[in-house]
Amino acid sequence: MSVLAIDAGTTGVTALVVTEDGRIESKGYEEFAQHFPEPGWVEHNPEDIWQATLSACAAALRAATSRPACLGITNQRETAVLWDRRTLAAPRRAIVWQDRRTAGICERLRSAGHEPRVSELTGLRLDPYFTASKLTWLAEHDQGSWEGVLSGDVVVGTVDSYLIARLAAGARHVTDASNASRTLLYGLASGSWEPELCELFGVPESALPEIVPSYGPIGRTDPGVFLGLDLPISGVAGDQQAALFGQTCFRVGEVKCTYGTGSFILTNTGEEIVRSDAGLLTTVAWQTPSGDITYALEGSVFVTGAAVQWLRDGLGLIGTAPESEAVARTVPDSGGVVFVPALTGLGAPYWDPEARGLITGITRGTTRAHLVRATLEAIAFEVRDVVEVMTGGSASDGAGSAPASNGAGSAPALKADGGASGNDLLMQVQADQLGAAVERPVVQETTGLGAAFLAGLGSGVWGSADELRETWRLDRRFEPGTRDDAAYERWRAAVALASGSRR
Repeated sequence: MSVLAIDAGTTGVTALVVTEDGRIESKGYEEFAQHFPEPGWVEHNPEDIWQATLSACAAALRAATSRPACLGITNQRETAVLWDRRTLAAPRRAIVWQDRRTAGICERLRSAGHEPRVSELTGLRLDPYFTASKLTWLAEHDQGSWEGVLSGDVVVGTVDSYLIARLAAGARHVTDASNASRTLLYGLASGSWEPELCELFGVPESALPEIVPSYGPIGRTDPGVFLGLDLPISGVAGDQQAALFGQTCFRVGEVKCTYGTGSFILTNTGEEIVRSDAGLLTTVAWQTPSGDITYALEGSVFVTGAAVQWLRDGLGLIGTAPESEAVARTVPDSGGVVFVPALTGLGAPYWDPEARGLITGITRGTTRAHLVRATLEAIAFEVRDVVEVMTGGSASDGAGSAPASNGAGSAPALKADGGASGNDLLMQVQADQLGAAVERPVVQETTGLGAAFLAGLGSGVWGSADELRETWRLDRRFEPGTRDDAAYERWRAAVALASGSRR
């Protein structure tokens, strides 16, 4: 028995066929176009996402040996999508999570004193990152599309709800609790859309999708539109929550980090809504069919792998991203060079959109290897900043203390996944900086794997979380060695300069 998982990312769609023992049997991938109509604006054509989904799924199914029993979906979060309730055609391009055009709207609401109440209800911040301000922008700047929303002909949602609508030929307009919790319209305590927030952002609640559990009977694919397949859609979660699930972080305190374009660190906080005053977000991890919700704390670091891409594409210092490890290993350390990759501002725990990247400590002896190594160290430092705040350390006060013990005498192991987790040097530096082990699984496609796990749990392929844990396989465990706290202090000082450089 197998499960088909759709991972609808920011630049392309991956489809996986996952076997009952947790292996990836086959895979398909299709990119789609990125649109940048103005500086700071990022858009996707929803139809492109749908066609990429069909192509990726067809490729994965061609290489599979068995017909899947069910389907799971994971997706880029926070992206705002509009589509016609009847025809499913999108009246305009989607506004992507990376888009910063709504900074003025967020500032307007902040200046009016709304942020404390919004944060209290949602666990989030007033930031362009999230969905609601994008919908406010559409209401104010695209009246043609928004008239359809007000009339009831056009609905709004995130990428998961759009794909479910397409897969089910319009029969379902739903989203799961993990995706809903990223919109600024969902109440953590109520577990539902908040009328107060819908009014604040000007979004008619009638246009929003029904909120459903993250696994269980969510919908069915229509064989007339989806490759001739009639499958239960039985698992849905936002990409980072799906990665937490795919890493089988089912116990309170377990932590994962996905190293991608940015890095996203989540820790399971169980049934407790844990709030952070140190720059972390409180979010829904997943919701069970019985309605029980597991929550998480999340730290979003905007630029990590993208910094390595910049070394390759912007500076030409390396030919490929994997080459960064070999080049960095030619020097024992960064030679005092510190790189703060605030190329799009700073995310958690600083949340400074005006910060700008900088490089300090350059001498005549500095080589490209020092800069490449400083880039890998920066990724490890950024993750340490977040993990220390999560586990009771003090990244935000500059003390550079070790992570808290989590009650067990040592920091919890960090489960690592994503493209950059294949860099052994980075993983070792990360373990050193955290003073905790870093565990890399055999299957590093953990977002898609999490969608498969949720779907399989929701349709009976797996009977329990314990069964899923048994499928998790360790590739390599990186034990912590000597920690270079002096280097971390140089990093902390450089971050202060990056934040101050705009003044």
